[in-house]
Amino acid sequence: MTSYRQILEGLNPAQREAVETVQGPLLIVAGPGSGKTRVITHRVAYLMGAYGIPPYRILAVTFTNRAAREMRERLDRLAGPDARDVAMSTFHSFCVRILRREGHHISLDPGFTIYDDDDQGSVLKEAIEMADLSSKQFPRRAVQSVISKAKSSMVDPQALARTPANYFEERASRAYQRYEELLARNNAVDFDDLLLKAVQLFRTNAEALERYQTRYQYVMIDEFQDTNMVQYQLAKLVAGGHRNICVVGDPDQSIYSWRNADIRNILSFQNDYPDAKIVNLIENYRSTGNILSAAQGVIAGNLMSLRKPLSTSRDGGVPIIATEAHTPEEEADFVVGQVNRLQKEEGVPARDCAVMYRINAQSRPLEEACLRRGARYRLVGGTRFYQRKEVKDLMCYLRLLANPNDAVSLRRVINVPPRGFGQRSLEDLERWAAHQDVPLFNAIQQMSNGEAASPLGTRATGTLRSFHQLLQGLAELSREIDVVELLDTLLERIKYHDYLQEKVEHPDERWENVMELRTVAQEFEDLDPPEGLFELLERFALVADVDNYEEGEDGMTLITLHQAKGLEFPVVFLVGMEEGLLPHIRSFDDENQMAEERRLCYVGITRAKDRVFLTRSFRRRQGYSGGGGPSIPSRFLQDIPRDLVQAPERPQQQPQSAWGRWAPATPAEPEIDLKPGDKVVHKMFGQGMVINTVVVNGDVQATVAFDEKNGVKKLLLGMAPLEKL
Repeated sequence: MTSYRQILEGLNPAQREAVETVQGPLLIVAGPGSGKTRVITHRVAYLMGAYGIPPYRILAVTFTNRAAREMRERLDRLAGPDARDVAMSTFHSFCVRILRREGHHISLDPGFTIYDDDDQGSVLKEAIEMADLSSKQFPRRAVQSVISKAKSSMVDPQALARTPANYFEERASRAYQRYEELLARNNAVDFDDLLLKAVQLFRTNAEALERYQTRYQYVMIDEFQDTNMVQYQLAKLVAGGHRNICVVGDPDQSIYSWRNADIRNILSFQNDYPDAKIVNLIENYRSTGNILSAAQGVIAGNLMSLRKPLSTSRDGGVPIIATEAHTPEEEADFVVGQVNRLQKEEGVPARDCAVMYRINAQSRPLEEACLRRGARYRLVGGTRFYQRKEVKDLMCYLRLLANPNDAVSLRRVINVPPRGFGQRSLEDLERWAAHQDVPLFNAIQQMSNGEAASPLGTRATGTLRSFHQLLQGLAELSREIDVVELLDTLLERIKYHDYLQEKVEHPDERWENVMELRTVAQEFEDLDPPEGLFELLERFALVADVDNYEEGEDGMTLITLHQAKGLEFPVVFLVGMEEGLLPHIRSFDDENQMAEERRLCYVGITRAKDRVFLTRSFRRRQGYSGGGGPSIPSRFLQDIPRDLVQAPERPQQQPQSAWGRWAPATPAEPEIDLKPGDKVVHKMFGQGMVINTVVVNGDVQATVAFDEKNGVKKLLLGMAPLEKL
């Protein structure tokens, strides 16, 4: 192992201070590109090398498998094989391991299934029906959001019913109650449950809590600004024994409130730990001076911050390029053209370029432009490997072997490959199981064993009996053979290859996906059964889109701003820099959401090392930003100092109207004075009435109600063609 003196070499004074502070609570406020991953890994190595802390006494938690994998690889290089016993994982993976071992204390069977978003949707649809709610008035997504928010705030169905924020929540609490009942019957949990049940376990079982508090002498939490209430409580509970808790984060990069992340966790850390030491990492090693100054111009509009402005030793670099296209298609064509130009003229590989956008729908013109020009690209957030039909079919079979009560998986595979058990037979079976008040698999088991008279016909009953024997035989094997052999046996017994060849389009491509699943399973074949199966199921449930992102692959990257968090690229394009997109229209009436939109823009700019392009479209299709007329430049463009920005040289083949416009133009002084109730006319939207006015970055933004066709618009008076009547 590297000596502890060598571990400290190359660290700047602030990084070294953070690494050497080992006792008591520590808050590291780390700006983008300031080396926080380096600090975390060096701190772990320092604990082992300088203080002799056994690696298994150290817990390091982050938010993505990719980040955990990167930290693990760096630590292996720094501290050698001894460091492999450090518990380094995501919050959810850490909780899965706790619940597999200790969940029986809260009546959770260790073979529980983790439901993904699609699985949750199936269960919640049933719960909404059971609660006698209209699916039109109570859409599944909206109810699911209420439930997730409640769980992230540690609010159970009864508490939500007692103190709902509104009528919708009061009614949704009924579906919440039914949803929980169905999860319990299926021996299943959702993502929020993994965290919540771990906290419930520690709060109700002192012995279990003491075991983990004793084991983990040092606790480190990465991306602390993205924790929700449950994650914060979990960290405090585990670290409660020794109080050696180190959290690393940056409130300026808190962009996940829609996932119930609570920025107050990092801002209130000093209140919870009044003796905490605070170390600020303010030296940025990633971006040029111009990029950093532009980003700080944007984030300066948010007043709530804990750290000092970032600095960099890199020179100013090239200017920020800002431009306007006429349409989203021309905007996309400009982006792809610039990537091609950088490749040809400056030798910049396409893989060094990332195109970032606010919403997924913005990828469509970009993908089409790439296809037109023959440009290679990677779309992060497309159909995930584990969501492809053939992969999920097989994973649902494997989930049933670990947890036969998983009704969602059972419904999916009961007739895959087709075995003559149709939808009507399944509905009859479900009604019978509900009448008997038994889980679906128990109903099949009772019929197969002759314990109950079957309500189905002779053929359907025979099919169920064969299906039950198949699952029972494979379940027994799952406790005896490794997971790869188990998968091979499953494929053989259900003749899945023949099924793909005979019944499915593109069978060879789908079989390649099956073989790729087998390759994933090989990572766990050395584990004793059934642990290998459990590990594969955990990988299936907890993998995220960005976890599959691999640096070095050919082609430019198309990615949302939220998914880009934690990544970096030499060249970054931020497209759709318009009011209504970035910032998103939903943030206009909420000060906190607007602050988060500003942080999102800041995160996007600070992903760049060498170059930033900011683009927008003069006309955006109806639906993106609340209207189909001319767009308004994003207010964030106005916060970037003008001396940092220049327009691109206009390509000869492009019309003058498309390029060369100054995107972050300072708005003109409003020529009219408006107040609520005034009538106005707009050249495109017609006559309307002013609802209210607010000051936005030195301009006046008027909210105007036009006719039914055009609706309510928010317009900056310095730019909008409004006339007072």
